[in-house]
Amino acid sequence: MVKTVISAMLDDKTPPDVIIRAEPRQPESDPTLGIPVQVDRQSTPKHRLVTIGDSLTHGFQSGAIFQTNLSYAAMIAHELGWKDFRYPTYNSPGDGLPINLEAIARNLEKQFGSELKWWEIPFGLLNVRSFLDQSEDYWERGAGSQFSAKGEINHNLAVYGWDLRNTLSRNAEVCLEILRNNPPKDNFINQVVDHHNERAAIRVLNTARDANQKALTPLQAAQALSDEEIETLIVFIGANNALGSILTFNVKWSDVGYDDMDINDRYTVWRPIHFQAELDLIVEQVKQIRARHVIWCTVPHVTIAPFARGVGEKVTPQSRYFPYYTLFWIKDKPFNPTKHPHLTANEARAIDSAIDQYNDSITNAVREGRKQGRDWYLFEMVGLLDRLAARRFFEQPQVQPEWWSYYELPPALQALKPVPDSRFFRSNVRGRIEGGLFSLDGIHATTIGYGIIAQELIKVMQLAGIEFYDAQGQKRSGEVQIDFDRLIALDSLISRPPRLVQDITNTIGWFDSTFNVMNNVLRSNY
Repeated sequence: MVKTVISAMLDDKTPPDVIIRAEPRQPESDPTLGIPVQVDRQSTPKHRLVTIGDSLTHGFQSGAIFQTNLSYAAMIAHELGWKDFRYPTYNSPGDGLPINLEAIARNLEKQFGSELKWWEIPFGLLNVRSFLDQSEDYWERGAGSQFSAKGEINHNLAVYGWDLRNTLSRNAEVCLEILRNNPPKDNFINQVVDHHNERAAIRVLNTARDANQKALTPLQAAQALSDEEIETLIVFIGANNALGSILTFNVKWSDVGYDDMDINDRYTVWRPIHFQAELDLIVEQVKQIRARHVIWCTVPHVTIAPFARGVGEKVTPQSRYFPYYTLFWIKDKPFNPTKHPHLTANEARAIDSAIDQYNDSITNAVREGRKQGRDWYLFEMVGLLDRLAARRFFEQPQVQPEWWSYYELPPALQALKPVPDSRFFRSNVRGRIEGGLFSLDGIHATTIGYGIIAQELIKVMQLAGIEFYDAQGQKRSGEVQIDFDRLIALDSLISRPPRLVQDITNTIGWFDSTFNVMNNVLRSNY
């Protein structure tokens, strides 16, 4: 039963189709929803894994798409023993698109050592500008600006920043046309790569074309691959239908034109009725894809990510929400709601309630699919992140729902000091001092964080009867466990924490508290 809230918890701008809940939606414990399906396993699918999604599937972390070989999708392919998994790459002087915060931190550390003194800040800014200028030149005018349509369709078809409508309508040709109509300009002040999302998307989809070289959307590309059958298709899309509200600290509910890519960027969170309409279209296209198993992932609550920091005392001892949510470097004492960008508790609750309805829609799609004989599964990504929420639930037993229990990390992660958690990543000369599951952008996972997602998806895949093989091609028996020691070694934020991160965060916080520039920057870039 959905527990609605009292009127004092309502935000007067919230649309009537948003059902405000006193407690978060209870995740489903059975990926099959208790509905048996007979699976035809006689054929041998050529493509063992195909993924459709956004930044979390693309492999985005620390402000950039770069180590796509360490996306959760690539990790699953590794555990499958499948070496033919195809994905785009983004090697560049700046280590990816658009801004690699870890690379910037290490570049500053190389020049200034383990401490950034106040008189070195101007030189540090010049260093960052030079670093970004090299990246901008590479992607806008150098080798990174060249695209090839030759090659086979990628198996990882996710693109960071894309929502349901983008997944339905956008392809490489749409992105190429945008670049043709907007030639790059070498801006001395703004060194962010122009149209970085389109450039990243082209690398995902430029080889996704039919026999007549017509560009395909991610869904159409998956359908083309399925001519030779797909064993497992993972669909993990929808977070960007609400994430803009957190990135801009501005709640703008979808309205007329929500399904029009030319105008829907004005909205930061989709009404549940609009999400349902877009999801229905995606479901119909997924039905046309010849995949033996399909795993649908629920949308995480965007307020769990540490990018938006809760400030002040909880609204009531029984509330899981802080009075305000603001930029991660702003502490309780200097926060001023008339000065700093923020969301209120009621706005945050409304966004999360809408996401709960998104996830009800995804769950119903899986339920109907299984009733029709399709081997579809539900992966409760939202439940996974809620169970990792340090500040929301772990430290507040009185607000924990009856179904909630803290997620037990793999032994290799529990052995780390400190144990990784969902707080914002902090490190200094002594090493990592807090966080570890979210990367430096406060939105996306670290490599070990992606490993947890991959591990939970592997559990669903094993439930579906999918076979995994080792590097020698021998079938693996028992529960397939990801080698987290391997991931720890590959995760540079964990194995080699930048020594300057805390100094940089404090510097940004001081600058913003003094000059109040971030509100305008965020609003102009969403």
